[in-house]
Amino acid sequence: MIEEIRISSLGVIDSSTLELGPGLTVITGETGAGKTMVVTALGLLLGGRADSGAVRAGAKQARVEGLVAAKALPQLVSAVEEAGGEAEDGGVVLARNVSAEGRSRAFAGGAAVPVATLAELAEPLVAVHGQSDQHRLLKAQTQRHALDRFGGLDKLLAAYTKIHDRLVATERELAEVVATARERAREADVLRFGVDEVAAVAPQPGEDAELAAEEARLGHADTLRGAAEQAREALSSEHGSPDALAAVAAARGLLESVRDHDPEAAALADRVAEVSYLLSDVAADVASYAARIDTDPTRLAAVSERRAALTGLTRKYGDTVEEVLAWAETSAMRLLDLDSTDEQIVELTARSAQLRADLAAAGSKLSEARVKAASRLGTAVSDELTLLAMPHAVVTIRVSPRAAEAPSDPEHPPADLLQVGERWVRFGRSGLDEVEFLLAANTGSEPRALHKGASGGELSRVMLAVEVCLAGTSPVPTFVFDEVDSGVGGAAAVEIGRRLAKLAEDAQVLVVTHLPQVAAFADRHVLVEKSSDGSVTSSGLVTLDDAGRERELSRMLAGLAESDTALAHARELLELARNAPRAR
Repeated sequence: MIEEIRISSLGVIDSSTLELGPGLTVITGETGAGKTMVVTALGLLLGGRADSGAVRAGAKQARVEGLVAAKALPQLVSAVEEAGGEAEDGGVVLARNVSAEGRSRAFAGGAAVPVATLAELAEPLVAVHGQSDQHRLLKAQTQRHALDRFGGLDKLLAAYTKIHDRLVATERELAEVVATARERAREADVLRFGVDEVAAVAPQPGEDAELAAEEARLGHADTLRGAAEQAREALSSEHGSPDALAAVAAARGLLESVRDHDPEAAALADRVAEVSYLLSDVAADVASYAARIDTDPTRLAAVSERRAALTGLTRKYGDTVEEVLAWAETSAMRLLDLDSTDEQIVELTARSAQLRADLAAAGSKLSEARVKAASRLGTAVSDELTLLAMPHAVVTIRVSPRAAEAPSDPEHPPADLLQVGERWVRFGRSGLDEVEFLLAANTGSEPRALHKGASGGELSRVMLAVEVCLAGTSPVPTFVFDEVDSGVGGAAAVEIGRRLAKLAEDAQVLVVTHLPQVAAFADRHVLVEKSSDGSVTSSGLVTLDDAGRERELSRMLAGLAESDTALAHARELLELARNAPRAR
């Protein structure tokens, strides 16, 4: 329940505090006094759109604060604490600032929060109904939503919606696969050619480098062999020519001859001996190398041909053999996917058919539940209208399938057609049905759609009746009605006041009204007063005592606050409201 609303610099309201409590609170005042600013303030607390034009002229910003009694709302307290705010003494303060430049800030429990968070926190607290809601009630979507709320069909609708979304996604995927089948086939042909080409060559990792080295060796075989033979001759000559081994042997012999005379000479002799051994080994290795080198034109041609084949692959599929092999592996995996196009089409088609069957079943259950709920809601609203001075009015709610002609190709129906039993219907995310509220305002009159058969006053009462019926299915602590009694007067206005008072027995109800018959039923009457000093107009909120209520009702009745006749009529109206039996 909202205990208090503080408003600063909003529209014509300079600074005012509205104290609220349980029961029915009415707000009245002269035209232009700023009654609707209270509803505007509530809209800001509910996270509504901020309008810099609502900031009072000359003020830097408008501010609205609402104190919510949250002892019975543990979820609200938890949500505020999660947002960084605090609840004090069982109350939570929600606030909204709107600057003259259009910037907006929101607060919950003292913590700054996004406006969207403020809206989420406040949404379960208040249900606001204004004159614009009457026009929304004319929309099929609003009527369907009201019926689903009344019938408690959330789970059935959610189950249907889940299947619907899966079907849409499946058929979208199927359409994409079918549409791209030709492109996928062309891609598969290109990849298959490449994979087969790589498989035919069968390259091995590192093979290109090994072949390059072998080709260089075979191509220079004569030069390599000649160099090796000359090197062997220089190291160890077979023709008696001076060679390295002979020179080293001579040096070793000289040093050996004097090694006993000087330890250093002995060390040098040992080192020359090591050189002799190394030269002997190298000479043998060079001779072996020269003997192995052979000119093989056949092998050279084979190596060159193999290298050409590998170069052909690296030119198309990668810079190295390793990259070619990686491309072939990836392409082979892609081919598996592309080659399964037909299987995908078969699988997706079967899945679509099953989902369509499931959707038809879920939609039928939802439709059956709607038909039952429509009968109950129609009766309940008609009963409420009887209490609102429309004793002969009957509201019926028609739930009808969106019938459609059978498609030319039932195996491949259009995306929005569904076969339910023997008939075809046009379906959507909300179900298979059209929901329409019909009103027969008088005995013997034909039921007509609300937008065709209801006057403004009748539509106001139908909307109030619907809301009263829905209150038990999705209760909120506070209801706000902004002049929903527009177009109503006389006995009907008295009955609306009586019904609002009855609704206020179980909830906090706040009503902005211009009807004295409604205001007379209030538990608390707040007057929006307008004063002027000649240049600045300001409005304040005043809670009226009994005498003040009489004066205000007399003003509303006759435009004369101090008229004896009007005051007498006001007293009579208050007495009627106090003593009249409340609506059932």
